[in-house]
Amino acid sequence: MTEWFDSHCHVDEEQFDEDREAVLARMREHGITRYAVIGSDMATSRRAIEFARTHEGAAAVGGIHPHEAKFFREEDLDEMRTWYREGKIRAIGEIGLDYYYDHSPRDVQREVCIRQMELAWEIGAPVAYHIRDAHGEMIEIMRGMKDRLTGGIIHCFSGSAETAKEYLRLGYYISFAGPLTFKKAPKLQEAARIIPKDRLLIETDSPYMAPEPVRGRRNEPANVRFVGMKLAELRGEDPEETAAYTTENAMKVYGIR
Repeated sequence: MTEWFDSHCHVDEEQFDEDREAVLARMREHGITRYAVIGSDMATSRRAIEFARTHEGAAAVGGIHPHEAKFFREEDLDEMRTWYREGKIRAIGEIGLDYYYDHSPRDVQREVCIRQMELAWEIGAPVAYHIRDAHGEMIEIMRGMKDRLTGGIIHCFSGSAETAKEYLRLGYYISFAGPLTFKKAPKLQEAARIIPKDRLLIETDSPYMAPEPVRGRRNEPANVRFVGMKLAELRGEDPEETAAYTTENAMKVYGIR
């Protein structure tokens, strides 16, 4: 069976409370043997840590999402530092900028993102980024911190091939989610064709962003195979090959042996 790695999901969230065991069983049935469970604030990061502790194949990532940046407290950095040093999380994230929803003021988003990037540099942790309608500013921040970047993942990539090249120059992996499979996604699909295979990841971001052919439904990690198969189709690869290198890349960036 082809084995896939879902590099970014939220299977611990309440949307799965009623049927989580069935969701996990479908993952195993479809060859999703490893997955990263991502926090978006301190509470959900703690939940991701506990989930990964009790579920085989799961890895936790913890940090403060741009939506939640307005709730940031100085002591949050101390807790994240401890998590990483104790091996409870594999990366800092998801952090970044979201200028589509603006749930936190933009200056606050920037400040909290930069503080977490500085923490990642201090402790040598990779970073998982959420970037929406803010690629230009995020790249500018990264360029200004070029000597202090620790690498990581541009999660649910939404930019063009040229934008992808900028992130690649800065040392990041590019992760594709459900939108890669959509019919009206030519720029995204162009980017997927040109990225070197040693920098590619796939994800679901479940329960959000369901791919074709399950678009419009609650997403779940088992559906990462649809993203992987679309990536293979776009690049003219055998899905087994795509699954192998995206899994290897995810294990590398998350430091999983």
